[in-house]
Amino acid sequence: MRSLLFLLLVLRWTSGELPPPERSYKILMVLPVSSHSHRNVFLPLAKALAERGHKIEMLSNTNKPIVHPGIHEIAHNLPEFDVSTLNLFDTRKEPEGSFYLFIDAMPKFARKIYHLPQVKELYARRKEFDLVIADHMFNEVAYPFAYELPFMTIATPGMDYRQSAVLGNVLNPAYVPNFLLPTSLDTVFGRLKNTFLHIFTAIHWRLWKIVPSVQKEISAQFPDLPPLLDIERNQSLTLLNSHFSMDMPVPLLPSQIEVGGLHCRPAKPLPEDIKSWLDGAGPEGAIYFSLGSVARGDSMPSKYRDMLVEAFKRLNHRILWKFERDIEGVSDNVMIKKWLPQQDILAHPNVKLFITHGGLLSLQESCYHGKPVLALPIFGDQEKNGIKAQTSGFGLWLVWEELTVEKITESVQEIIENPRYSETISSVSRCLKDQLNPPLERAIFWTEYVVRHKGAPRLRSPGASLSWVEYLLLDVLALFFLIVVTVLLVVRWTVKKILRAVFTKSKAKNAKKKNQ
Repeated sequence: MRSLLFLLLVLRWTSGELPPPERSYKILMVLPVSSHSHRNVFLPLAKALAERGHKIEMLSNTNKPIVHPGIHEIAHNLPEFDVSTLNLFDTRKEPEGSFYLFIDAMPKFARKIYHLPQVKELYARRKEFDLVIADHMFNEVAYPFAYELPFMTIATPGMDYRQSAVLGNVLNPAYVPNFLLPTSLDTVFGRLKNTFLHIFTAIHWRLWKIVPSVQKEISAQFPDLPPLLDIERNQSLTLLNSHFSMDMPVPLLPSQIEVGGLHCRPAKPLPEDIKSWLDGAGPEGAIYFSLGSVARGDSMPSKYRDMLVEAFKRLNHRILWKFERDIEGVSDNVMIKKWLPQQDILAHPNVKLFITHGGLLSLQESCYHGKPVLALPIFGDQEKNGIKAQTSGFGLWLVWEELTVEKITESVQEIIENPRYSETISSVSRCLKDQLNPPLERAIFWTEYVVRHKGAPRLRSPGASLSWVEYLLLDVLALFFLIVVTVLLVVRWTVKKILRAVFTKSKAKNAKKKNQ
């Protein structure tokens, strides 16, 4: 069997295609605390693995489980993180409210989830799985599933310096920005703020407010389990939803695999009415506008909606607008649909601009299909993504509270009429597609690699087992300081002894001369 597997791997290098797996694996994906976008990172991998004959089970918070012969999705249906009930525009009035949501909801969630019959049954048979894959963001509550099993994570938001440190790769805050609260690193005060945010965010979540409260609930139910953060250290590798063509290049360990854009794909045929609308856009082209899957159209304050309606009236472009209900007063150049096939639209040659909320997956799709963006961030990492689009030169971003009709129209015209935006995003798109193998294929390979090599312990950095005192060489520095101080004290004592002896002898000679 091993000789056959080796032969298949050799064929893989020569043919450029993955060999068939040695057998069918049973893989458990756990993402009980996740948004639609997090699940949309897992689904392409789950489908691809199922198509290779593996049996996939998923624990998620979706209300629409996937129907697939190789995937069994289990929904917990707890209300704590039901995104359909959230009004994201309300979070802009009190941005810190989202943190308070986690402080209140996470321990309640941890207390409830393992008492649910479907979750209890899944946990009871967890040892039958060959691999557990967890969403690394917000999902420490799911780590009991991974105890004593091969375990890996998917970093759905891309590089997270906190997780990188857990794997033994500590990123320098002098150039790596905080993943949620972007700040300029061009000044000493900016780097000071960023360093503080790095330390505070990690301590607040992992050691102070969130994980300790979850740990208390988990320990009450599973007293024999080790601490959740100890289980986390056992992860073999992580699949990062990032790529250096779209994100900041950073040093990576062999256990950190970039698969950013694994959900991106070539276009499929458009519905006839949408295709006809875009085909008829003429030389002015069309604009696609969507605020993603979480921000519902009816949650948008009317003043912003009215501004957008008025701005679109002043444009000569056709507008394809994803909105969950009809809007009065829209002009003839606007088509509104409750749902739209985003990637197929972005791939259409007449689409000149993507107006987006700045979600990471939407930004990756704009990069893949080569469309500049106008970002209107609402919450979370979306502001960071909007800033990234602007500083990288393939888009602009606007603040909702500062929005005016003139700002919207001027920003749209600037992006469409100035060729540097389309040229920059085209360059990014070429770099993103210029890879040795597709990111989804890479994700499949490393997922199966962890199972083939029984957790792949050779991937793990020795730095992951060090304490902060050891990693930062504080013990070595303390010993060095002690040695230096000791040497200085010995030298001081020796010099004093010598000087005392010299002066004592000199005084004795002087006294003897006086007596003579």
